Amino acid sequence: MLIDSHVHIFPNSFRLERQSLVEKDLTFRQLYSNPNTHMVTADELISAMDESGVDVSVMVGIGWQNFELARMYNDYILDAQSRFPNRLIGYCAVNPQWGQLAVVEAQRCLEAGLKGVGELHPDTQGFNLNEDPTVKSLMELIVHFEVPILVHSSEPIGHDYPGKGTVNPTKLIAFIQNFKEAQIICAHWGGGLPFYSLMPEIADLLKNVSFDSAASPFLYDSAVFSVVTRLVGPEKVLFGSDFPLVSPKRMLKQIR
Repeated sequence: MLIDSHVHIFPNSFRLERQSLVEKDLTFRQLYSNPNTHMVTADELISAMDESGVDVSVMVGIGWQNFELARMYNDYILDAQSRFPNRLIGYCAVNPQWGQLAVVEAQRCLEAGLKGVGELHPDTQGFNLNEDPTVKSLMELIVHFEVPILVHSSEPIGHDYPGKGTVNPTKLIAFIQNFKEAQIICAHWGGGLPFYSLMPEIADLLKNVSFDSAASPFLYDSAVFSVVTRLVGPEKVLFGSDFPLVSPKRMLKQIR
């Protein structure tokens, strides 16, 4: 079974109202202000999955800053998951900066059937991954529900790109240390964190941590797949395309 662990979809109304959303939400503005940046619906995702041979996709948030938009988005993800129960899995989009409201919304979504939380974008969402008190409450919730949390990650060096942010391996390790029992997925290869697993103390901390390959062709040479798999083990490497930014077909070509 081929599972794409990192894709983004939107209600068609969001696509039609793109300019309005750009003005309302900082994360959306960073990622989708360019009218040429592709946005797809759940039905379009299913068509792309069929074309690429993907069996199941995990729909994740973009790190919404605005609560009203995030709640509408979560309702759409819940609907998509219910319409395609054998093909789509949904994560709940929340922002710890909302305070207790973030925990309430996450609980609502998880009780309704969503299977994880994220993607978190601390930079544009305006919270500190290791100091915001709501993060602790949110992590307690995901441990209780035994679901993963997906965190946007980026490299402290290299080229810049929209939404890169500053959640680098140093911040991720502090976060992982704070919540050792939680299932944590570090997006985009964890900003290079797997390379530090050659240090025994880092390897010990990665017991419940996985890394996805989202947007990999824009970040690393194809050797990253074999190198990271050798460093952390294949069970910790998740195939993720970041569709529609990158097609699953392109990702599979890089892997092969």
